[in-house]
Amino acid sequence: MRTFAVAVVGATGVVGREFLKVLAERRFPVREIRLYASEASAARTLEFAGAPHPVRSLEGTDWRGLDFVFLSAGAETSRRVSPQIAAAGAIAIDNSFAFRLEPGVPLVVPEVNAEAARTHSGIIANPNCSTIQLVVALAPLERAARLKRIVVSTYQSVSGTGHAAVEELRRQSEAWLAGRPSPPEVYPHPIAFNLLPHIDRFLDDGSTLEEQKMAAETQKILDRPDLGVAATAVRVPVFRAHSEAVAAEFERPLSPEE
Repeated sequence: MRTFAVAVVGATGVVGREFLKVLAERRFPVREIRLYASEASAARTLEFAGAPHPVRSLEGTDWRGLDFVFLSAGAETSRRVSPQIAAAGAIAIDNSFAFRLEPGVPLVVPEVNAEAARTHSGIIANPNCSTIQLVVALAPLERAARLKRIVVSTYQSVSGTGHAAVEELRRQSEAWLAGRPSPPEVYPHPIAFNLLPHIDRFLDDGSTLEEQKMAAETQKILDRPDLGVAATAVRVPVFRAHSEAVAAEFERPLSPEE
């Protein structure tokens, strides 16, 4: 069996650790693993496949000799290092929004449009987490009856913001139940026992960037630039797992049984 040299950028974060967990669970044929993080998180050690591995700083990284690099370290980092990775002959699989809508960069959900990955030029974009679960449900319906429009409301857990948000929800929940104050640090308002209709920054039209991402990414993945998408995104006091309520309108009748 062929084996691969793999790197994870942002290895100490919530998503980076999930990358490592999935690679191990699926017994991906890893010959070599390299872990990278910011200067502040470097020099730590993480376990992979039963062995400790050092976390290195990104500065001055030589990407040669790698096959795949999974990135989840923010759009700014991805924009800087992904072209370097591609130029070194590896494939950058980016979890940020940096390249999702870039022409010529495939935006891939394997269960929906795996064939799009074959068109890459060294960079493959991973969609927004809420978009992924949406298109997995919509794609077979689109093939069966062709969508006219969708209205989607998402209820997204704090894990989508990162480890600091998970700890903020835990801390605020404990404080609220004990009758103690716990001012917000990650979010603009307390998240414990609360709902925040605000994910990412607000745009000029009053929507948020998260809502805009869902619309544009869904259209690209389904190859339907004409598809009407109305999205509402709400942050909820749940540690993990996003939920969605979706209303879909089709070009022809589609029975529940079908």
